[in-house]
Amino acid sequence: MVKRVVLVTESFLPSLNGVTNSVLRVLDTFRQRGIEALIIAPTAPSPRYLGFEVIRTASFPLKQFNIAVPGLWLQNAIDTFNPDVVHVASPFILGGQAIAAAERLGIPSVAIYQTELSGYTERYNLAMAKPLLDKAVATIHGPATLNLAPTNQAADYLRSLGVSAVKVWGRGVDLDLYHPRRKAEAATKALREEWAPNGEKIVGYVGRLAAEKQVRRMAELFGLEQSTRFVIVGDGPERKRLEADFAGHPVTFAGKLTGLELAAAYASFDVFVHFGTEETFGQTIQEAQASGLPLVAPNAGGPMFLVEHGVSGFLAEPHKRHGYNGHVQQLLTDPVLRARIGENARRAVINKSWEANNSLLLDHYDLAIGAKAGAANLELA
Repeated sequence: MVKRVVLVTESFLPSLNGVTNSVLRVLDTFRQRGIEALIIAPTAPSPRYLGFEVIRTASFPLKQFNIAVPGLWLQNAIDTFNPDVVHVASPFILGGQAIAAAERLGIPSVAIYQTELSGYTERYNLAMAKPLLDKAVATIHGPATLNLAPTNQAADYLRSLGVSAVKVWGRGVDLDLYHPRRKAEAATKALREEWAPNGEKIVGYVGRLAAEKQVRRMAELFGLEQSTRFVIVGDGPERKRLEADFAGHPVTFAGKLTGLELAAAYASFDVFVHFGTEETFGQTIQEAQASGLPLVAPNAGGPMFLVEHGVSGFLAEPHKRHGYNGHVQQLLTDPVLRARIGENARRAVINKSWEANNSLLLDHYDLAIGAKAGAANLELA
């Protein structure tokens, strides 16, 4: 049984994103299970989190991200802590060095594949760099004792690069925070009065405002129904451009929300939309489902593995102009359909609590430990 873990992450507080959120939930599990942990990250608001020591690395900013720079101290820090396993979240420079250090020390490592770097190459006009990024991903993940991918598609991608020790481990969702009952709460009603003062339907999006999220496609939905308002929750480098592009339309930019405020925002929506085709998973989709929301997402990437088309949501053809419109229109005009899809969406994630999800993670730790000791074979995973 795992008792000590070094958790190395490329993203940590105060930055809030999918990687950070997953790491925080894993640390919650460590605390609940009495597991000792050492956190190594490029940012940290304090030297301790939940009682766990945090080592903050040197880093440099790149497109609103902090890129960690490891040093010779990294291997010594891992060795001194003497962990049962090294957990590496979304490895890049820091994570790659941590995996290599664990290998030299004979300590099992579990690498969490969470960011599809090569998928961003076309969007940022770096198509010629894709082979280099693929090679980098293979170089980083190859030495890990076990790699955990969020979907079968992501797992197949890693295997296509020659990474053999791969299993699928998804993400959990807070089923208490995101819950259909919040629709009746005062905070939710207040948001609806603010965002849709005349009783309009609300089509909402939650997530980072960056080019790869393709939030600009929300403009295709304008005019579907005159009695519809649009709400965008989140922040990022595309916000000013989106605000300019959407000026004059019934769109509210709510900024970044967390905790109960975010839960109330989800609950205030009538329909949730997501446009990003390069998601390895899609955590906000699970949060919308837990909130009992009918949703429309692209038939690409992670959403394909989270949404059963026509049952727990709709999958739109992302390369078709106005490909989302028909599904959104149908949901806006049919309250019975909205209720049925919303109920099925909640049921789709009812067994995906963070507690259940992270119990599987601990099982994967044990598997990696056994493999390192020669008691298991991950080559056929």
